[in-house]
Amino acid sequence: MKVIGLAGWSGAGKTTLLTRVIPHFLKEGLRVSVIKHAHHAFDVDVPGKDSWQHRQSGAEEVLVSSGKRWALMHELRGASEPRLPELLAKMSRVDLVIVEGFKSEPYRKIEVYRAANGKAPLFPDDPGIVGIAADAALETALPVVHLDDIPAIAAMMQRSAISVEDVLARSAGVNDVR
Repeated sequence: MKVIGLAGWSGAGKTTLLTRVIPHFLKEGLRVSVIKHAHHAFDVDVPGKDSWQHRQSGAEEVLVSSGKRWALMHELRGASEPRLPELLAKMSRVDLVIVEGFKSEPYRKIEVYRAANGKAPLFPDDPGIVGIAADAALETALPVVHLDDIPAIAAMMQRSAISVEDVLARSAGVNDVR
């Protein structure tokens, strides 16, 4: 199982890029999963439904299952937010895990850069960024591909991905992810 991340400012197009690159990977026969970090409170459950009531009553975990999917919700109840390695350990084995967020974790990332955002690129200050998908030319030694070139972005992601074991080892204190 390999891991690669996407980094970028809000509005850069990370989610749009994911919805375009995942089908490309599937056509290549890869199994792909995503870990998304949220910077705010969120809920995947519907207030009033049984599983929501179970969580509200104090259950630490609620697993909902049907013939179509299952979902596990875990309430932290004041505990520390888990780090990326802990979350990766909970994932089913696939060929590629794409991580969005967890900027301070030591894993490799592709920056999604959109000039219209009017924000400075992240790559000069983030040693984990190993390539850029952009809609504008950027001055850097890092590989840069156009945001619309999905095959090139997919190839860069696959080339740059590292094994989940390497992510776990790097999280133990090694910060050089290049």
